[in-house]
Order: sequence, then structure tokens, then C-alpha cells
Amino acid sequence: MGKTGSKSSVIVDSEKRLGTVDPEASDDQDKLSSRDFVSSLSRGLSILSSFSRTSRKMTLSEVAAETEMSRATARRFLLTLVKEGYVVTDGKLFDLTPKVLDLGFSVLSKIGIWDRARPFMERLSDQTGESCTAAILDGLDVVYVAGVQAHNIISVGITIGSRQPAFYTANGRVLLAAQPEENWDGIIANARFVPLTAQSVTNKAEFRDILAEVREKGFSLVDQELEDGLLSIAIPLKYRSGVLAGSINIAVPSIRATRETMLETYLPKLRETAEQIQESLAH
Repeated sequence: MGKTGSKSSVIVDSEKRLGTVDPEASDDQDKLSSRDFVSSLSRGLSILSSFSRTSRKMTLSEVAAETEMSRATARRFLLTLVKEGYVVTDGKLFDLTPKVLDLGFSVLSKIGIWDRARPFMERLSDQTGESCTAAILDGLDVVYVAGVQAHNIISVGITIGSRQPAFYTANGRVLLAAQPEENWDGIIANARFVPLTAQSVTNKAEFRDILAEVREKGFSLVDQELEDGLLSIAIPLKYRSGVLAGSINIAVPSIRATRETMLETYLPKLRETAEQIQESLAH
């Protein structure tokens, strides 16, 4: 019982450091008792999350190591998920099934702003011939909630519901920069900067300067930090009230664009699209 209670407080403390919990709401969460916290549910979710982190099939031993569970405990949870249809196994390797998508798509489909945004994003993609996506922040990742893929020989494909590290995406930097500045140090301190390309920023002080620049300029331009040969530019997307809804971006292969092209050609069109989406929300 004592371990379960301490587990809930660790989760709340972690969220506070990341700035992802409303201070007033967290007062109620601090009062969680052991009877309120369902450790088995928490462990089951950590099993599912371990596949998201590794993006590959895993053995029982790998799942146990990733979740810091014993092999016996991990096995029970995996077999339960297999029975429920969320995981499949060939007897050695375990993998997620498409059923897990039901857990996220039902939420994404209810966010009306993205239904409103799609026609404008399609128009932007048609005008530029490039892919356009919209994303929201989930912890230290961005989750794609809408997207239009350009029909080019070389194009940028994004699956709705997929996620990427916020630190190396234009969408992610826009969304992180929009967080209260007093939370930046906590977010950065708890982050692991694992470079994805030779251009990826790994210095935490430098990244904080990047967030300040993004907030000041109102956009983020990422040049081949997520993927070699890919440039991306993003801006915040807000409701008419000024509340942040998410971000939208244009991603372009470097063979078709330079940093100057992104700023001079794509940024104005991106801003125009965001204004049109915002205006549509008033009707």
C-alpha cells in the first residue's frame, strides 16, 4: 500500500516539474490516496507506452527492461493485453495491434477545430505543392492531429495520431515556446537531447535561447534537425480568444527549398492560413 501511494506522488511531482499540471488542479492530485491510485492500470499503460518509445517489436525481456518490471509481471500484463486484442505475439516477439489506435482517435476526432482547419490546410498544400500538418503537445512529444500530404515524387508523409520529439520539430518548438517561461527550465532539465542528425541541437542552454527566439518571432524554422534533407516551418494556431489550440507547419525537402525560401515564400502563406482558420472559428 505504501509503495502505491508514493507512486502517485511521484507522478504528480514529475508533472509539476515539467509544467504540465495546473497548480490549482495539482492540489487535488496531491491528495490522492492509495485507494484512488490503480497501480495495475498504471503498469498496463506503461507497457503500451514502451512500444511507442521503441517503435519496434520487443521480446518479453526487452519489455521488462523498458518498463522496469520483473519478467513474470511483464508477462502477465502482456498476456492480458494479448487477450484484450491490444497486443499480438508469435510466441517470442510482442507487438501492438491497430486496436490501440481506438484509444487516441476517438479523442482526436472530437476536436472540432481540426475539422475546420483541414480545408484551409488543403488549400495551402495545393498552393505550395508541399505537405502541411497540425499538431498538439503531449508531454515532450508532438502528436499530429491533422495533415495534408502533397503529391510529389518526394513528399513528407505524416500519419495522424503519430508522434515525434518536440525538441527537433518546428511544431514542437512553437508549442514549447508557448508554455509559461517559468516552466522552460523544468522542461529542459527533464529532457534527453538525443541527436537525430548532425544538425540536432544538444546543448540545453542553446535550446532555451531557441525557445526565446521562437516566442519573440512567432515562428520556428527547423533545418534538418529531425531528418536529413528536411526543412520545416511552423507557427502557433490560436482561437479568436488568443488561447493556443496547437500549431501548423509546412515541411519541404531541402532539394526544393532553402532557409530563405521558407521565410520569404512559405511563412507568409502559413500565417495567412492560420488567420483564415482562426476567422472561421467565429462562425
